[in-house]
Amino acid sequence: MKVNGLDKAQCNYCKKFLGGKSANGTKHLLVHMETCLHKKLHENKTKKGQTFLMPKSLEFAELYFEDGLEVLKDGIERIRDSVAYWTATAKRKEKFEKIARQLRNSHTKNLCLDCPTRWNSTYKMLDTAILYEDVFSRLRQCDTQYTCVPTSLHWKFAKDVCQRLKLFNSITELISGTKYPTANMFFPEICKIKLAISNWIGSSNKSIAEMAKKMLQKFDKYWSVTHDIMGVATVLDPRYKMELLEYYYEKLYGQDSLEQVSRIQQLCYDLIADYQLKFNQDICADSAMLEASCAADDGLDDYDAFVRKKKRAKTSLVRTELDHYLDEEVLPRSPSFDILLWWKLNGIKYPTLQAIAKDILAIPISTVASESAFSTSGQILSPHRSRLHWTTLEALMCARSWLWSAENS
Repeated sequence: MKVNGLDKAQCNYCKKFLGGKSANGTKHLLVHMETCLHKKLHENKTKKGQTFLMPKSLEFAELYFEDGLEVLKDGIERIRDSVAYWTATAKRKEKFEKIARQLRNSHTKNLCLDCPTRWNSTYKMLDTAILYEDVFSRLRQCDTQYTCVPTSLHWKFAKDVCQRLKLFNSITELISGTKYPTANMFFPEICKIKLAISNWIGSSNKSIAEMAKKMLQKFDKYWSVTHDIMGVATVLDPRYKMELLEYYYEKLYGQDSLEQVSRIQQLCYDLIADYQLKFNQDICADSAMLEASCAADDGLDDYDAFVRKKKRAKTSLVRTELDHYLDEEVLPRSPSFDILLWWKLNGIKYPTLQAIAKDILAIPISTVASESAFSTSGQILSPHRSRLHWTTLEALMCARSWLWSAENS
């Protein structure tokens, strides 16, 4: 195109005008494409979508117990049959309550039969039935038709299973609650699960050990995909920073923990660089327009690229916001701590980190409802939907909020 009577080529990313005469060749155009900040920012946006696409976190629980409950099926079958027997009719319920009163059992929870495809209902069934162990034993003497009485071994196994399911139940309820906790809360909870499963493999109960092995196989598959972004979210929590990563990675990776911590820290530095490019785009755009308005075909485009490259190399040696942030002491742990408010108040001090925190902490821990998380009957998202581009997923998840905001305004 013609600019001030001169042949010019325009960059599709930064809109800068470069020498376009055929006599100048194309080398200066290639150099510009290698150094164009806007081109790198565009590539980083696409990379960002791939890096930060967190799988359905609550699908963890679903997948763990899909195989785990199948292993435990035989061990808890008698208790399930007993609960089904004594909740089948109103008359049997009355008899059960009568015996409980005679034995001075003070518990008030009602027996509830589980759904085989909903692992949390199995936990609740066992948790309640264990309270009435003595009642079930006495009922064997009162009803000759009651033949599925659990033995002491069955009760011991049920207590062992219930103790393990309790951890998953509490964590799943936390991350699937109506208050939708921020992403920084997920890392320590998922580390607790990984450590617990690893310990269960050494259980003397073969069924428990077999269940743990199956669960750990699926856990590691999802852990390898999600723990990077979970680690970044943890670093952005001023109560934890790198300390929590070091604490848990030492337990999880042993001698390789330092390498894992360094990798997460480097990811944070990469994010700082990416977001600083984004912040500089307006300045670069203004500079490009200024250069275009007074540009002369002087053949020094290579020189301009050289100066920009040298400037970036010099600024990379300067301490970043992340360095200053990590140098400060961690805050005391408090249940009432509001991480979003903290970053809002400290945005002036850490503007780039604030922008990163805004995006990272907005990532939903759960993309499925709690009812689906507790179910092992099947996945909610179809294979087609789970392969959608990250921009399409963002639009699907945020469209309602966007439309409501537009309507309210």
